Amino acid sequence: MAQATNKPVHEIRYGFVKVLVWENETTNGTRHNVTVSRLYKTDDEWKETSSFGREDLLLLAKALDQAHTWIYQQKEA
Repeated sequence: MAQATNKPVHEIRYGFVKVLVWENETTNGTRHNVTVSRLYKTDDEWKETSSFGREDLLLLAKALDQAHTWIYQQKEA
């Protein structure tokens, strides 16, 4: 199945910065992938982009750090 039809197993949000963790079963066991995006509004419609401004970078780094920690905690469970 394509990743777009699956739901993320974990989501981290800081303001308009969003990090999603996806779980994939492989022959070598469970693997996790991460996607990142920034939300923005045009007119009355919410959209997402993979482009980040200077003000977003520390929030993105924090969210990625938390995603990394969450993934490693799943291996311990």
